Amino acid sequence: MAVEMATMAAAIGVSIPVLRFLICFVATIPVSLLWRLVPGVLPRHLYAAFSGAVLSYLSFGASSNLHFLIPMAMGYSSMLLFRRYAGVITFFAGFGYLIGCHVYYMSGDAWKEGGIDATGALMVLTLKVISCAMNYSDGLLKEERVSEAQKKYRLIRCPSLVEYIGYCLCCGSHFAGPVFEMKDYLAWTECIGIWAPSHDNRLPSPLGATLRALLQAAICMGLYLLLVPKFPLSRFNEPIYQDWGFWQRLFYQYMSGFTARWKYYFIWSISEAAIIISGLGFSGWSDSSPPRPLWDRAKNVDVLGVEFATSAVQLPLVWNIQVSTWLRHYVYERLVQKGRKPGFFQLLATQTVSAVWHGLYPGYIIFFVQSALMIAGSRVIYRWQQAVNAKNFLLRKMFTLANFAYTLLVLNYSCIGFMVLSLKETLASYQSVYFVGTIVPVAVILLGYVIKPSRPARSKTQKSQ
Repeated sequence: MAVEMATMAAAIGVSIPVLRFLICFVATIPVSLLWRLVPGVLPRHLYAAFSGAVLSYLSFGASSNLHFLIPMAMGYSSMLLFRRYAGVITFFAGFGYLIGCHVYYMSGDAWKEGGIDATGALMVLTLKVISCAMNYSDGLLKEERVSEAQKKYRLIRCPSLVEYIGYCLCCGSHFAGPVFEMKDYLAWTECIGIWAPSHDNRLPSPLGATLRALLQAAICMGLYLLLVPKFPLSRFNEPIYQDWGFWQRLFYQYMSGFTARWKYYFIWSISEAAIIISGLGFSGWSDSSPPRPLWDRAKNVDVLGVEFATSAVQLPLVWNIQVSTWLRHYVYERLVQKGRKPGFFQLLATQTVSAVWHGLYPGYIIFFVQSALMIAGSRVIYRWQQAVNAKNFLLRKMFTLANFAYTLLVLNYSCIGFMVLSLKETLASYQSVYFVGTIVPVAVILLGYVIKPSRPARSKTQKSQ
């Protein structure tokens, strides 16, 4: 068996641990399908928990489940003992343990060199544990003190231990996400809400959406395997890169970021297929005629939305969608004081939390600080565009094109730090193109203070929204 694994790993150019992970990761699809055949609520919770634990063991070894048990235990005990402060306690305790694992295993270096460990799954699990604790704390708040998201997801009762473990490890969904809410997990398991079968509320077949996600995964992996030999990260340290001119270096940075993204597209497409085929990905019916089933709960990326984003503000809505939603609900919105509007501080704090969640590598931190600058600069360009008279179609389109080019430049420049990780390599790659992706957003932000467009008139309907 070991010889066969080694041969297969060599054939596709990955290590044996990565091959083992990929096999278990793809296995989440049939495991999630079998969930549909389990009768009864309690057996479903037990199946979700047991299958997730077994897949973790087969993929990462016995120590992985011990690592997962620690934040799960901290979260659940805080809900039992300190309900009012359970969210805050779990947030700092969960992130503290995750950071400790990142530092101990140096997971970023392992991923960069083609290795794998359990910290990636621990990242997803940490978010699930925190959201569950926060929602249970929100159950104590009065109606007038909660946001729409809090009202939708808050928990009035504490989940049972079986429900909690099933939610955390659900059929291996912690491997790569997507992150989902405890309230949705319980409704799905108990077949209530949109999952309640009835004559008027038929449940859609997940087959078509699953096949679409699998086809997308195959295309993404094919493109990644095609491009990665042509645009290796090691090229940044080779003399030939230094011999190139500015535009060739900038193009190589773009192609490096473009190539790396297809790996993430593949991973998220597989996880999307697993969540869809289980039924959990179902999010209701469209308003079209005839209505079509929506699977937004499973969606973690919009490939075309990322590659053709006309504004950096759109990126959190199309890239790592469920984690971006989590950051908005549990960090960004909770930092905004009542009666005040969010500003750059909330944006920077949210991006910093995202950086720490990925790991304490300088490249991650620099990338997410760059992201905050990129989004802030894109908002300035958008405000300029909105100030242009609607009749001046050509000028408005020019601003749209400028925002697209700005996003393309700054995103692919910034993401090099996310890939190379070390401070030296990040700064060297940025310096090789004269820090253009840092200077441009800073200049645009500063210009926004000088060139302040008049706000376009809004209708009463817009003002009320």
